[in-house]
Amino acid sequence: MAEHVITTERRNPRSVDIDLFPTERILKIINGEDALVAGAVAAAIPDIAKLVDLAVQCIHAGGRIIYAGAGTSGRIAALDAAECPSTFSAPPEWVQAVIAGGVKSLTQAIEGAEDDREKAETDLKPKKLTPNDLLIGIAASGSTPYTLAALEFAKTRSTKTAAIVCAENTPMSKTADLTVYAAVGAEVISGSSRMKAGTAQKLILNMLSTSIMIRLGMTYSNWMINVSMTNQKLRERGKQILQEILGVKPDDAKRLVKASGANLKLAVIMGANGCDRREAEKLLAESNGNLRNVLGHLGSGRE
Repeated sequence: MAEHVITTERRNPRSVDIDLFPTERILKIINGEDALVAGAVAAAIPDIAKLVDLAVQCIHAGGRIIYAGAGTSGRIAALDAAECPSTFSAPPEWVQAVIAGGVKSLTQAIEGAEDDREKAETDLKPKKLTPNDLLIGIAASGSTPYTLAALEFAKTRSTKTAAIVCAENTPMSKTADLTVYAAVGAEVISGSSRMKAGTAQKLILNMLSTSIMIRLGMTYSNWMINVSMTNQKLRERGKQILQEILGVKPDDAKRLVKASGANLKLAVIMGANGCDRREAEKLLAESNGNLRNVLGHLGSGRE
């Protein structure tokens, strides 16, 4: 049986005696190591694609995606989950996160929280996991007790499971149905997995949640069509998107935003079809909220 090696704990030969170097050389070493992360993530794309497709199936079946992690991994997961509603107007229950130590651990380290296996079960029980849900455990080492326990508990509920790790042959990989392994190698500072491993996790979760939302019709081409126009910046973004898709002037875009109740999808349908809000709502509902199914192709997306 292959050995579980936590590569992020190994000593990096490229950063030996880094404390003796000038600042600029330190930064170049860190930057050089960071440059390796994208390649490690690229190598994992086939497995990330499988995870996206599995997640979309779960959402279509009425399930949820629930991230579980501790420390840096948990914070990155919580950030990704929190940004899905504001970016895509996705229902908040679609993507959720549990983190060892709870909300307090988002802003400070809670010593020992990652070792608390029992707390993982306590945190997940209120979620009432089902076979349609997908629990994704995230840990650089692939062996964090809290996260491993979360995966094990999910299995008892017949919930689908996946692991995102930066080490080979991990306990989490052996537990989960699907594993995404980013081979980022040794960190600049041995064991500081908030660095390359954390960057890899952020890249993977960006790819994961964004691709899920694209597959669920939460974008139109590469426009953020589901953006919630809840502040001035987002209202301006919405008007700009309308101008690009429909080829209308700023005043017309502003009028459509108001007439649609600040619903960008409805505004696009109203502008494209010359219909009122009620008709636009009907068309969108008949297409399960997917704007592409209502309009086909509008706008080149090119300057």
